Amino acid sequence: MAGRTDPPEGTPGGAPGAGDEEYQSIVFDESFVRAARLQEFSAQERLEDHTTAVRRRSPDSGRAQARAVPKQGIALALIILLAFAAAIYLGNNNPYASHDGIAADPPAATVILLAPEETEDAVRGSADPEALFAQSPAADYGVGEGGVSLPDPRPTEHFSREQVLTALTLAKEYVVASALNAEVLAGATTAPVRELLGADQEQQFDAALDGRDPRSRPVDWLVRFDPDEVALAANEVRVDGEFTFGEISEDVLQVTGRHVFAYAVRPAGVPQADATLFTLQRDIRLEFGDKELRDRNVVLRQVDSLAGPIDCAEIPETALRPLLAGEVAGEPGSEGTDPYDLTGGRPVLCGTYAAEALTPPADRQSR
Repeated sequence: MAGRTDPPEGTPGGAPGAGDEEYQSIVFDESFVRAARLQEFSAQERLEDHTTAVRRRSPDSGRAQARAVPKQGIALALIILLAFAAAIYLGNNNPYASHDGIAADPPAATVILLAPEETEDAVRGSADPEALFAQSPAADYGVGEGGVSLPDPRPTEHFSREQVLTALTLAKEYVVASALNAEVLAGATTAPVRELLGADQEQQFDAALDGRDPRSRPVDWLVRFDPDEVALAANEVRVDGEFTFGEISEDVLQVTGRHVFAYAVRPAGVPQADATLFTLQRDIRLEFGDKELRDRNVVLRQVDSLAGPIDCAEIPETALRPLLAGEVAGEPGSEGTDPYDLTGGRPVLCGTYAAEALTPPADRQSR
């Protein structure tokens, strides 16, 4: 049967097959047809949204598309990976980054020993440690950790209030651990102090304790008495002082503390012996960056101490040895200090303990 091949209304232009002339030179091969995205919808489905095609594309066409897409996807993935790698590299090599924390050296330290003005006068004490405190300049001092107060943690230009509070809290923890902890004072442990230091200063602290670093002494880092010679006559220490803080750069917060500590001490192993007061004024300078605040570490930069009454001939290499009740100060060591020697340890300075600070309670009452 031969059917009509032209439309009833005729071909465009009036000529047979005229509508196909422009496509006669184009040949569509099988792969092109299969790759074409042809999806036929029914009349009803064309009136509806989000419907499924009447005739789905063949599996071969899906595979052809899958073969075409990966090249673009791989290129995009490579670009993303390169961008991430560049960001990580630049972040790790930023010279201004503070991920390594503050560079830490052993603290700069000065110790000034205060000996009685009259070396022939024996240090007098009292059987009642509380009487020593009550009738001394430390009478109104705070007691122990409760006597260490903090200022209002105001925010600075580059540090928030929470960061300032964290720095002040860590500074207080260091003061308590290094100058008020009874076990540290007795030489039984150093852990409370060491735990507050970063990795670099932990090693420096250990070197000072072991005597491997002539630039640093244990008494630079903490307060402790010679356990073979001295014992605390009262567990509570009297303390007075304050903290101040401020930025020294946009990424370093500095906290300084200046405190006076009054210790009641007596000879070790003689609990019935009279006690005497040993006074220590200690100025510390601590620094904090983002890493230190995050890790809850301190960087100890400087420690300056005034300690007495003490014998200037007794250099406190590892621990303090106060003058006890009934003892007299000897003459300072006759060995001079060689200013040309760059290999030896630093010298300890000696001063005079004010006479009024050594006045015993009985004499104070009689005035």
